[in-house]
Amino acid sequence: MNLMKKATILVVDDESGIRQSFNMILKEDYHIVIASSGSEALDCFKSHAVDLVLLDILLPDIGGLDLLEKFKEIDPTVEIIMVTAVKEVPIAVKAIKLGAYEYIMKPFTVDDILAVIQRALEKRSMTQEIAYLKTELERVLPFEMMVGEDPKMKKVFDFISTISQSDGTVLIQGESGTGKELVARALHNRSHRKGGPFVVVNCAAIPLTLMESEVFGYNKGAFTGALSTRIGKLEMANKGTAFLDDIDSLDLKMQAKLLRIIQEREFERLGSNKVIKVDVRFIAASNKNLSELVENGEFRDDLFYRINVFPVNIPPLRDRKSDIPLLLEHFVDLHAKQTGKSKIRFSEEAVKTLMNYDWPGNVRELQNLAERLVTITKDPLIHAKALPPLTGSLKTGIKDLPLKDAVDAFEKHYIAEVLEDVGGNKTKAAEKLGIHRNTLLAKTHAKEPS
Repeated sequence: MNLMKKATILVVDDESGIRQSFNMILKEDYHIVIASSGSEALDCFKSHAVDLVLLDILLPDIGGLDLLEKFKEIDPTVEIIMVTAVKEVPIAVKAIKLGAYEYIMKPFTVDDILAVIQRALEKRSMTQEIAYLKTELERVLPFEMMVGEDPKMKKVFDFISTISQSDGTVLIQGESGTGKELVARALHNRSHRKGGPFVVVNCAAIPLTLMESEVFGYNKGAFTGALSTRIGKLEMANKGTAFLDDIDSLDLKMQAKLLRIIQEREFERLGSNKVIKVDVRFIAASNKNLSELVENGEFRDDLFYRINVFPVNIPPLRDRKSDIPLLLEHFVDLHAKQTGKSKIRFSEEAVKTLMNYDWPGNVRELQNLAERLVTITKDPLIHAKALPPLTGSLKTGIKDLPLKDAVDAFEKHYIAEVLEDVGGNKTKAAEKLGIHRNTLLAKTHAKEPS
């Protein structure tokens, strides 16, 4: 159970004595909401963020089992404990099948009910955590920490430390591949929210038609195909951080809705009028100049001012080339840990060549190149002639190599690309290249298996 806030328990019973007893027992440790009828209970459930319901079977207006179904339709993660004097096994079985956590008979002891409530709330907390972790399974970070000794990066690190404890909204701007998500995660991991979820909303990857359902979630029947209720990413991020990547991709309509959410910290699922309140820190990121988009009418100025409380600008790799040797060392170490192989080093000439390149793809481009080279290189040292032709804003680098070395570098790069395309199958690669397999083995310094 999340200890940062008191769980909210809705007590539904038509007997005044039972309601008062539960209130006395639970009020010190939980936030208690009381209802004496089914209709009153529904109103309370829609207006409060309820974690658990203590529900009587026999109510004057709506049956307890019917109410159980309605609660589960609105919020599938809510835990419900049926508390009743009705000693009928079929009813108890049906309640469990409909999603009740437990079925408790009156009279009961205080210790028994407290133990069941604690277990039910722990289950709810675990369910929410699993839902969050499912969104993270595909988001394995390429490296675990930010690397940099350049003064520009040290300035970024210092600013992260300064603002990490605040809940103010952060806007991270920088070119693609500079590490905006790493900055966002560093902010989260240094904050008092580090024990909570870090949920990524990739605004550019989610189609506009699905954006609202992904972010806000939806109730069963909200639209065609909504066969069950689903919580959105904002609910997943409660007590944690929501990272809005590529926020410039949102249309103006969605920008207006997001502005309200950031200001009010509340929203409604699609197909529901229940207001859901969340405790979330928002971090936004963009690889575009949002100020220019505001001037062009492509981004709301009020949203820009709201998210730009703490601006963080990440320098491109070409402006901090002194960090390239450190980054290469980091990628080599990472590869060695992941594969268990010995470390492969870059020669001084190779490092110099890489430092002369402007890296339009920034750190991500450098990482991809390093990973490819340390994977396919058989020698313990990567020489400059083993580097592929570097294109883009090239100043010197590969163009300073003699013609033969430049041709060799291109050949190695081309062979590596073909091998990658055929999944490492050397026979297929040789056929595709139009050369004999033995020739390919010689060029890649590989040996036939004995």
